[in-house]
Amino acid sequence: MLISWAYASFWPKGTPASTVTTLGTPQRRVIRVQVLNGSGEGGIGSRVASFLRQGGFQVVEVRNADRSDYFATMVVARRPDVASARAVASYLGGPPVIKQAWNSDVADVTVVLGSDRSRLHLDE
Repeated sequence: MLISWAYASFWPKGTPASTVTTLGTPQRRVIRVQVLNGSGEGGIGSRVASFLRQGGFQVVEVRNADRSDYFATMVVARRPDVASARAVASYLGGPPVIKQAWNSDVADVTVVLGSDRSRLHLDE
């Protein structure tokens, strides 16, 4: 009973951000995230980055996207395995995941914020 109480009291609520399940086995690893603000709203990139950091993600870059008129927010998988991108998307409330691998050590996942960013779950 005491162990159950301790687990419920101190274990992180929801899905731990840095837990990626592979073949049913949880593996702890750092998920590096790049945040690009394409919404046209100033400051939202920093707010999302802060929320991701609170969730255990390592935000490696926050900047404006190549344009400021993205309609939809999306999570882009930058590695062949999309599990990390799915973990980020789940933490943010379920924006779509797109696979677009690249050869870089900058980030595993890119979050592109669109004008629909109010649909994200940024419960701070």
